[in-house]
Amino acid sequence: MKLEVYNIKGENLGREVELPDNVFGLELNEKHDHVVYLAVKQYLAAQRQGTHKSKNRSEIKGSTRKIKKQKGTGTARAGSLKNPLFRGGGRVFGPTPRNYGIQLNKKVKQLARKSALSSKAQEGVIIVVEDFTFETAKTKSFVNLLSNLKFGEGNLSDTKSLLVVDAPEALVAPTKPSLPAKPRGAKKRAAFAEAMKTYSSNLKQYKEEQTAYEASLDAHIDSVEKGYDNIVLSSRNLQKASVADAKTLNVYQILNANCLVVSESAVNRLANMLS
Repeated sequence: MKLEVYNIKGENLGREVELPDNVFGLELNEKHDHVVYLAVKQYLAAQRQGTHKSKNRSEIKGSTRKIKKQKGTGTARAGSLKNPLFRGGGRVFGPTPRNYGIQLNKKVKQLARKSALSSKAQEGVIIVVEDFTFETAKTKSFVNLLSNLKFGEGNLSDTKSLLVVDAPEALVAPTKPSLPAKPRGAKKRAAFAEAMKTYSSNLKQYKEEQTAYEASLDAHIDSVEKGYDNIVLSSRNLQKASVADAKTLNVYQILNANCLVVSESAVNRLANMLS
């Protein structure tokens, strides 16, 4: 499947991008529907905090004195104010903290994402835009983007949309080498001396990598990560629009949107990740 590429002004750039059939062109059946259901169920279950808790009779603070004698009162026998029958007593089989998470196989989640993307592709609600960034975080910039892209008889500002972009990967700081343990026996001193030479060499390399990392970190944040952050911040105040990273895109986000706006780099990321 091929789709035309647009810019943020809604202009056709005159080129097309290929959507791989093994990601966007699956022939859907009941099996795919069930897989999508499992993925959505897992996502919604993971959103639950599970911090609910009520006290049972052993956790209620109070006296353990028998509140009245066993016989002779003419009423039902009662031994404790913590009894669940009384007001303020403990609860029987009340809720306790628990984890609602559901385990799902990696291949099942991958198939669910491909099924959801294929469903949107068959509906014709995927728009591909060229890669872009915002110099500043302004809601007006994102509103203009939605207004310029046509969808149906109107534009994207009238419907629920999801912008999928390929977020930049953060720079990974170098790992400092660990100092070798000093041996106790005299026979291991030669091996320890060799290990110390290796450690000194690794430490020197670490310092060079650390210097280069610190020098490029600020420039990377200002030029790359800040551009992606501006897109996220610009959409945060819009009720019908949201932004997702292609690397962490889930089935619920795909199905919850009426239209998917996918950047060119995000298409390549999804193709490489799900193929």
